[in-house]
Amino acid sequence: MCGIAGIVGKRGEVVEAADVHRMCQTIVHRGPDDEGIYAQGPVGLGMRRLSIIDLAGGKQPIHNEDRTVWVVFNGEIYNFPELRRELEGRGHQFYTHSDTEVIVHLYEEMGADCVKKLRGMFAIALYDTKRDTLLLARDRLGKKPLHYALHQGRLLFGSEIKTILALHPELAEIDPEGVLQYFYFGYIPDPHTAFQRIRKLPAGHLMEFRHGEMKIRQYWDLPEYGTHPPISEEECLDELERRLEEAVRIRLISDVPLGALLSGGVDSSIIVALMARTSAKPVKTFSIGFRAEEFNESEYARLVAERFGTEHHELILEPDLEETLTYLSGMMEEPFGDSSMLPTYYVCRMARRQVTVALSGDGGDELFAGYDRYLVAMERRKFDSLSRWLGPIYRDRIHGLIPAGMYGKNLAWNASLTDRDRYLDGISFLPALHRERDLFTREFLDSAERLPDPLLEWQRIYDGAPARDRLSRLLYLDTKTYLNSDILTKVDRMSMATSLEVRVPLLDHELVEWVTSLPVEWKFRSGVRKHILKKLAERLGIPPALLHRRKQGFQLPLVEWMRSETKAKFWGVLLESRTLQRGYFKPEAVRTVIDEHVRGRRNRSGMLWRMLVMELWHRNFMEARSNWGVTTRAPDIFASESGAPPPRAATVQVQP
Repeated sequence: MCGIAGIVGKRGEVVEAADVHRMCQTIVHRGPDDEGIYAQGPVGLGMRRLSIIDLAGGKQPIHNEDRTVWVVFNGEIYNFPELRRELEGRGHQFYTHSDTEVIVHLYEEMGADCVKKLRGMFAIALYDTKRDTLLLARDRLGKKPLHYALHQGRLLFGSEIKTILALHPELAEIDPEGVLQYFYFGYIPDPHTAFQRIRKLPAGHLMEFRHGEMKIRQYWDLPEYGTHPPISEEECLDELERRLEEAVRIRLISDVPLGALLSGGVDSSIIVALMARTSAKPVKTFSIGFRAEEFNESEYARLVAERFGTEHHELILEPDLEETLTYLSGMMEEPFGDSSMLPTYYVCRMARRQVTVALSGDGGDELFAGYDRYLVAMERRKFDSLSRWLGPIYRDRIHGLIPAGMYGKNLAWNASLTDRDRYLDGISFLPALHRERDLFTREFLDSAERLPDPLLEWQRIYDGAPARDRLSRLLYLDTKTYLNSDILTKVDRMSMATSLEVRVPLLDHELVEWVTSLPVEWKFRSGVRKHILKKLAERLGIPPALLHRRKQGFQLPLVEWMRSETKAKFWGVLLESRTLQRGYFKPEAVRTVIDEHVRGRRNRSGMLWRMLVMELWHRNFMEARSNWGVTTRAPDIFASESGAPPPRAATVQVQP
């Protein structure tokens, strides 16, 4: 695991190693153990290493036998032992024991299509000196990030945007389209970024750059949904257990301490159960909670820890939100409105005190239809006939006449839409071209109306989904958008901010392809989400109390915090002239939203949070340009105010 960066210059140019070093210095947190640079002629490749496999010999950049192919790589290749044996059988000679080296030899055999053989998470930069070609590739589901910019005839790339801005701060030109997407979704989806001339390589894509020309193509997509119905539930359970157990087992390869992030939900509990079955020692598990009971899942995590005899570490947090959010809003490089990034950061930081690698349960909701919004989408099918004839009339003639804030106005708008657009409307937070328009200034709305509608790409993905039924189309849409650009982005950034590698067994691409092929009734049956996954949890002995409770998610108690201790600090930020002068929001509308929330009239915590994050991004990233060239220091959330030694997380170890 590491961070990568590099430059491919124009013909005749000499790339300086010092420039590549400057890029790498911005991502030391991703790889605190080592730095490696290849700089030859117009090419410079760099990496920061977090040592996981082959601690002594796996130093990057890594080359082939005659040093004509060089690679820097961020991620893990879990099938590298098998690939190595195959390649050695074909006569390739290895000089390390790392997973990285299989990439250069596989490239010699297959060219750019070598990525199709890799099973794992990766962002790869490979330079072929004979062809004078750079290959960039990103894993199938987008677990590892890769950004690039073509500027003045040079291609710059890196794991984070800061790597590019460290050399070319002039590229920090805000992209209005990216900002509009943030207001819709709470994140900026691939391939966009917050900057006009910097892009993300989409998940499942590769780029070949040669003689100043970029060629980007997709090398993987989800297969068709629902093509392989199992003979019986027993057969389905057996195959799911076998595949998931294998996905967990191959992710336990490590030369450093390893553990699991345990939230107390079904997905992470299954991962811990399978780890405990495979591991010869008690699994180290890590969980956090909050004093607000409705947001505290620690008791459920503790049940799982006791059931499987893990060495459990638990911490109940009352974090300094101001300090942590200030740090993270600079670390994220783009506005990112998912408040669960904070608990993710806290649990990763706690785990990193004892392990270097942790497994997580992310991905189960997109694979097995676990989100509440799928229930809502199925329930609102009753509006289908209404939306066909009354919907356009309501939206064009009636909706604008209803006073803002009137109860049911947004539901009526949603009901008037088609089934596809009803779902899209439900997952968009601040749709500036539809409802909640009164929040935004006239100038911002005029600007937004000249931009492509952010929902158009979502509509295209839904319409082109390889699925016949409605719910499978939604699963495909969320896997291509929300999973990639929100969930996996959050996990990568928060774990790497603490120099922790997180592995995600449920998103093993071979497992994903098999689950995708299951008919939808194995995932969502009679209103029960994750049907077959919960059956597996029962088989594995997951405590029943976890399986039949209301889905909670990894959330902060935002509603309470934003009505109590945080309001004095944060409402002032939203109402400062410095904030309002940016031109996004009407001052009177901001005051109204704050008043509605504080008085308890409406829960506006999600909206207020995303507004706050946008402003803090402006202040802590855009206006803190001096930090672009270095890694900022994370706040120590475990340090006490008195200066005494930091408190340890509570530790429980129960033998099975």
